[in-house]
Amino acid sequence: MIQIYTQTANDTWLAIACTKQIIATSFATTEQKALNNILNKLPFNVPFQILPSPSAYAQDTFILMTNILDGKKIISTFDLATDKLPKYTTTVLKAVMQIPIGYVSTYGAVAKAVGGGSRAVGNIMAGNIFAPLIPCHRVVKANLSLGGYGGGLKTKYHLLMKEKRGYPELKNITIKNGGVLQIYPVEITLSKASKIFNPV
Repeated sequence: MIQIYTQTANDTWLAIACTKQIIATSFATTEQKALNNILNKLPFNVPFQILPSPSAYAQDTFILMTNILDGKKIISTFDLATDKLPKYTTTVLKAVMQIPIGYVSTYGAVAKAVGGGSRAVGNIMAGNIFAPLIPCHRVVKANLSLGGYGGGLKTKYHLLMKEKRGYPELKNITIKNGGVLQIYPVEITLSKASKIFNPV
């Protein structure tokens, strides 16, 4: 039985579906939106129940989600139910999970690191069922502009604003599958986005 919980944190509604693993997570401006996002992500053939008070496991996950949304670095690991996802989807999600706070990467750079094409990576980001635990907001277009985001570009911009760390230059990191992922200081993307959200 999948258990579903919602909780509010700093004017944002969080939702989680879990068993002994995290099945899906979501966040939105209203409880109903966060809940609908979760319900749309559930396996159609597995029963679920919406419960009023989070379990200890769900509460720990809510804390992790809140910290990510607040731009805090998290060290904890979490057990995501990726076994039913296509292998390539899982590979992409695991690569994106390794983009450190303060940096962004591009759809093309992720594709180069794990194989496949940038469009396929973009589609996987659009369908990310573990936001914000898997930080798809840190994946941007080839020119380092924001690109798309299911929660809206303004949300993506504000998430990245909280993650500024002042890192000076791009670098390459070796990800767990052995590929090399190029990452860029988040300030580059924010500089481009500020012209949209903070016009002079």
